[in-house]
Amino acid sequence: MTSIRHFPATHPLPDWRNFGVMLRVLLGINALALLAALVQTSDLAGWLGHYVELAAIVEPLLLIALGLLSLARDLLWRLPLRLGQALVLALAGGLAAGFFLYTRALSLIEGSSGWRSALLAMAAAALLLGYFELRSRAFSPAQTEARLAALNARIRPHFLFNSLNAVLSLIRARPQQAEAALEALSDLFRAAMRDPGELVSLADEISLGKQYLELEHLRLGDRLAVDWQIGAVSLDLPIPPLMLQPLLENAVYHGIEPAPEGGTVQVVIAQRGDELHIAIANPTAGQAQHAAGNQMAVANIRERLALYYDLEARLEIVAGENIYQVRIMLPCRRRVHP
Repeated sequence: MTSIRHFPATHPLPDWRNFGVMLRVLLGINALALLAALVQTSDLAGWLGHYVELAAIVEPLLLIALGLLSLARDLLWRLPLRLGQALVLALAGGLAAGFFLYTRALSLIEGSSGWRSALLAMAAAALLLGYFELRSRAFSPAQTEARLAALNARIRPHFLFNSLNAVLSLIRARPQQAEAALEALSDLFRAAMRDPGELVSLADEISLGKQYLELEHLRLGDRLAVDWQIGAVSLDLPIPPLMLQPLLENAVYHGIEPAPEGGTVQVVIAQRGDELHIAIANPTAGQAQHAAGNQMAVANIRERLALYYDLEARLEIVAGENIYQVRIMLPCRRRVHP
């Protein structure tokens, strides 16, 4: 089973294919270029102009370096940390020296030296590598899993309490259904006690969501209807645990339960390119009285997505006049290389 122990955020060498890593590298290098332009310019009037000149040299090198590092990511991760970092520094210095020699041969620049360009590039790369190593310590597996466990613990009391109430209401009137409900509840317990650092398959997460909704259907009866729309998506895709269930609980509690006539919870799951899209919608009748509580699970899931995927996953809310929808977009990752 894929684990957070192998997630990019916990590795001292960054995942160069991760959008968040690329954005941080681009911002960091451009910030250094801005600072260098400020230091080299005698007056502020020529600061931005000199920065543009530097950017014309830095940006091509940066994009080439990111492309090569993306291709070599798995190889670098298999090497000892210091050797991998040394290779990154050597790549940065080599590209800078090569680019300097190429532009000087074309008479595009004058003065300076290849060694100076290489040393400056290696110094910038060393600063970035130091930042990413410190960041990986902050997101160490032990700390991250403890944080995820705390986030999951906030979810458990809500749906387990509701499910227990549903079972209690059946014990005397419908004992056979109560027995089946207890079996489903035991599966919910197992899911809640699962290692928060492990990913689960999309099929397991859908099954858990359906079990929860079956328990709620026992309590709400025909007032609760569910519209599952599952497109052509691989059900073995790994996703973080307890993504669907808290949102389904919100949809039932805030959209169905307050309305005397009930309503329909709509669940849409589809794969679009390299992204998995999940959307859960419910009617908004009577939702205002529970609006504050509705944000806790959403904020919880948003924080867990950041821990698992950095900036590559997003959660959006569409609140219309008659509908409330939560959309989750995740990268489709079949496995993560250690």
